[in-house]
Amino acid sequence: MRVWIVVMVQTVFEVIALDATDATAAQAGGADRLELVADMASDGLTPPVSTIREVLSATDLPVRVMLRDATGFAPGDLSALRRAAADARGAGAQEFVLGFLDAAGRVDEAACAAVLAEIEGCAWTFHRALDNSADPLASWPVVVGLGCDTVLAAGSPRGVADGLPVLRDLAARQERDGVAVLVGGGLRLDQVTGLTAAGITGFHVGGAVRPRGWEGPVDAAAVRTWADEVVNVL
Repeated sequence: MRVWIVVMVQTVFEVIALDATDATAAQAGGADRLELVADMASDGLTPPVSTIREVLSATDLPVRVMLRDATGFAPGDLSALRRAAADARGAGAQEFVLGFLDAAGRVDEAACAAVLAEIEGCAWTFHRALDNSADPLASWPVVVGLGCDTVLAAGSPRGVADGLPVLRDLAARQERDGVAVLVGGGLRLDQVTGLTAAGITGFHVGGAVRPRGWEGPVDAAAVRTWADEVVNVL
């Protein structure tokens, strides 16, 4: 007798949202999760509490809220960031995104731990600070030790196209370390198949689903195109 074993692959397709309108469109298009940020001119900062509440009311998707208060990867005001984290949690946020580096480009474990103390027990993503660290592969075990369940990475500060060798290396570490790699940062639709073949099942987009750029909203049809591609290649 032949026995068929079906293996279910957990995929995550995450879309950046700036407000409730984006959240609604992303959900309609088939996104699995949102990353909620403000001020993309600064590459994404902590959104206001009012926006967090509006987005959580507009969608039943998981929402990961950015905890970042300055351009670059050092905290601008660590005490203020801790208060922002506590306020976001008080507004109903249950998942977060953060990550900090010191002046030498090493993971700033103390700064990360200070903010994480305010969101204890919450799921969280270590964002692209990994790409901008002095050595992303050497930084990986440090990041894993902080307790995140996901690392958002392009493999290079210049984006996915330049970071493919590092992403393949990180993909091989996922199962061993119990931390998922979420690929984003200049990700193109035609890169999904190759990344999937390397073992990546998490994809993150922002501008790619905004036909009018960051001045315009998320487009549900563009989200659907991406969501279908992610599902079809797995």
